[in-house]
Amino acid sequence: MSENSVLEKSNVQKRSLPVTGMTCAACANSVETILKKTGGVLNANVNFADNTALVEYDDSTNPEALQKALQEVGYDLIIDAEDPSEVQEDLRQKHYQEIKRRTIWSATLTLPVFILGMFFMDWVPGRWIALVLTIPILFWLGRSFFINAFKQARHGKANMDTLVSLSTGIAFIFSLFNTLFPDFWHARGIHPHVYYEAATVIITFITFGKLLEERAKSNTSSAIKKLMGLQPKTLKVMLNGEEVEMPINQVEVGHTIIVRPGEKIPVDGQVISGSSNVDESMITGEPVPVQKQKGEPVFAGTVNQKGSFRFIAQKVGGATLLAQIIQMVREAQGSKPPVQKLVDKIAGIFVPVVIAISIATFIAWMVFGGEDAFTHALLTSIAVLVIACPCALGLATPTAIMVGIGKGAENNILIKDAESLELGHRVTSIVLDKTGTITEGKPVVTNFEWIYEQEIDHHLSVLMAMESQSEHPLAEAVVHFLRSKDTKPGAIEGFESITGKGVTAFSSDGEQQFFVGNERLMKLNNIPISADTRKYLTQWQQEAKTAILFAGNGEILAVMAIADAIKPTSASAVETLHQRGIEVHMLTGDNRETAAEVARQVGLQHFEAEMMPADKADFVKNLQQQGKIVAMVGDGINDSHALAQADVSIAMGKGSDIAMDVAKMTIISSDLQAIPKALKLSQKTVAGIRQNLFWAFIYNIIGIPVAAGLLYPINGFLLDPMIAGAAMALSSVSVVSNSLRLKTIKI
Repeated sequence: MSENSVLEKSNVQKRSLPVTGMTCAACANSVETILKKTGGVLNANVNFADNTALVEYDDSTNPEALQKALQEVGYDLIIDAEDPSEVQEDLRQKHYQEIKRRTIWSATLTLPVFILGMFFMDWVPGRWIALVLTIPILFWLGRSFFINAFKQARHGKANMDTLVSLSTGIAFIFSLFNTLFPDFWHARGIHPHVYYEAATVIITFITFGKLLEERAKSNTSSAIKKLMGLQPKTLKVMLNGEEVEMPINQVEVGHTIIVRPGEKIPVDGQVISGSSNVDESMITGEPVPVQKQKGEPVFAGTVNQKGSFRFIAQKVGGATLLAQIIQMVREAQGSKPPVQKLVDKIAGIFVPVVIAISIATFIAWMVFGGEDAFTHALLTSIAVLVIACPCALGLATPTAIMVGIGKGAENNILIKDAESLELGHRVTSIVLDKTGTITEGKPVVTNFEWIYEQEIDHHLSVLMAMESQSEHPLAEAVVHFLRSKDTKPGAIEGFESITGKGVTAFSSDGEQQFFVGNERLMKLNNIPISADTRKYLTQWQQEAKTAILFAGNGEILAVMAIADAIKPTSASAVETLHQRGIEVHMLTGDNRETAAEVARQVGLQHFEAEMMPADKADFVKNLQQQGKIVAMVGDGINDSHALAQADVSIAMGKGSDIAMDVAKMTIISSDLQAIPKALKLSQKTVAGIRQNLFWAFIYNIIGIPVAAGLLYPINGFLLDPMIAGAAMALSSVSVVSNSLRLKTIKI
């Protein structure tokens, strides 16, 4: 890559911007098209279900230019707010209340119009009453349909508002003519009908459908709301020696923050004084609180327990782990799987095609309709326009994806790209990294055996003191183990580290010498190893564990084994994947003996050892060449190449940032049991999408021909436009309701 291209890449920005003014899938398609055609925009994805646009643009443009481009066609972007999502939520609530108010008034005024039109159709004064009541319904409560349709028409575009305004407008004009000039039809031997009830009921049904739609759409983004609710609005900071409370958006890196018992930690940082236990289950999935002392990291959104402490803010605003999780979920909910790209294309041409069908229906009835040709032509063409609303089509995929991703977030599965959610259920092979994925990724004491069972407490305190001073990586595992047993370090002197062998020290009175290390250290100091001790060493060697010996007074006191422990759920997760017919492989850079032992313990038949990063990627590529859909699961920088190569890439949440950046899914808890859950979630979400598309298409496939009058020659049935409006609203509601069912599934 050239220097210029690197510079170019660094100037690219990716932002999720709230969009206002969208009323249907065709609107979303229009917004996306306009954004993509705006200079400097590299890519744009518009999510109708969440009313957001994920825009990637370079420094030749800015959000203000994007906003201006959309304002010209009747839409808008929220760009200048401190918290755009909060502004969007306020606007959504206001919009919801506005639709609710319109629906109530529209229904109230429509009811008498409906009664007059259905039961008193020949009562002449009733027509004038209906006219008076219809005018405010269409041109005040339903004015947005006409305004938006006009704005779209100015730019040569059409959307659902176009269909609604055309159908209701034509019905109103026809009825108005018949009310004002009934003699025109009487002179021709035709009794003039009015269709005020059709126009008003269409507006009422569609407005009611939008009310239900807005309510349902707000439910689909509840995962983000829950995540955002984890961060407090204010925090306490030490400024000039005084404790000051300030809004969360004013905190800066370097501020000293005070956390008291029961409070949520507001930003990411490092403890500088005090100690406490912190509930980090929102990050790790583990219910046991984690002890935090000086030097330990803390994360936004986690909950402090009984203690209090102070910490230095290191990451604030959008840089915190919680903010990144929220952004990841938001971007994923806005990303589009392949099926949605096809749906977008259909939605883009849908409205013009429907208008063409409506015109063709009108002409066909005028030519072949007989004596009531004009009336039938008018009603059928209006019914076609009303029933063919593309809302259900536009909501089919994004609502299912949003609920699916929200369900994943609740189960510690962060999905960064909707394509991986769609592809997950097709996975045939899973490749697992060993260290940090199947295993814990850090050495722990797995076995501890006393050989000399006297003065145990004293010897434990000596061992604790010696290992606390040791710099060897394995010493930390011993210290952690002893700390879990509430062991306190004793008094020692003459501590000495012997490179490659271990450490030695004397008791505080200088009379006893102790050794902690390997067999070579014991041999060097002529300490014999008994048959019982040798039995432990041989067994642990076969299990690929590192043995450490603790000696004093010329004899072995205790032996312990240290290993990268296998996670408790790894074996059951592998078994679950096998039961689903998925082939599971393990790859590791470790030696073959250790790899074989880990594979045996978790029930794996396929494994490869001593693998370099490029070897892992080649292994994934080889499986793909065999026609397999491959998921790669890893946690380190060395896995990033293979993760990028895989069809579905999954990172462990406790792994490296690079692995999580490359991967399309992240298991926050680093528990392999979440992988079968992720694949099942994919299966259920894709099934939901397919069901939604079925309902969206079936309404139109059946509804449009019936609305056009296909059944009339057979049984004389014509679809009333107001029934068409009800069917259209029902199609959107059924799609959103079906998506919300995903919230109740067990994965």
